[in-house]
Amino acid sequence: MNKMENKTMSIADLRRDYSHATLSEHDVDPDPIRQFAKWFEEALAAQVPEPNAMSVATVGSNGRPSSRILLLKDMDALGFTWYTNYTSRKAQDLQHNPYAALIFHWVELERQVRIEGKVERVPASESDAYFAIRPLKSRLGAIASDQSQGIASRELLEKKFEEASQQHGDQPLRPAHWGGYRLTPDVIEFWQGRSSRLHDRVLYTKKEDGHWQRQRLQP
Repeated sequence: MNKMENKTMSIADLRRDYSHATLSEHDVDPDPIRQFAKWFEEALAAQVPEPNAMSVATVGSNGRPSSRILLLKDMDALGFTWYTNYTSRKAQDLQHNPYAALIFHWVELERQVRIEGKVERVPASESDAYFAIRPLKSRLGAIASDQSQGIASRELLEKKFEEASQQHGDQPLRPAHWGGYRLTPDVIEFWQGRSSRLHDRVLYTKKEDGHWQRQRLQP
């Protein structure tokens, strides 16, 4: 048996049984946004590392999906907001197909939240307000980087950063190529790990009248 076979068998044997909590469709909040806020507060209280980290999946004009980890920066009744470069691959995907899927995975709590919906840019005023409270180096990095575009070397990127610092000082304005997106959900699923892989899953779907309907799913 070669090393690859040993490695494959080792990966296949990785597993754990879940027993942290339960989830019932009768106990959750009728509003999935409030239910998400409750779980998010519990993730904060449990000191989950970067509880606002989420996978953002988009689909490009070629029909191929892509995903990446971003940080949620706002959440309210309107939806889930993050900030990025408007010329990045995900931005190009969203221009072609304005729908995305988010996943939050809080390993310590044995929980996932899956969210789907339509994505739109937030108003420029919101992007300006958020950009103004970012750390200075993060603001300069947003100015210097043409995200997802090729570059000859790390040294060239650092040179662009220094040039941005010299040009814009300590009060840089938000560049036009950077800003926020908000996903307005129409599907939200809460997943709680359970023993024997009989996980608890509660799915919310938004009806045409704007109300949410929830149901239990089989694992």
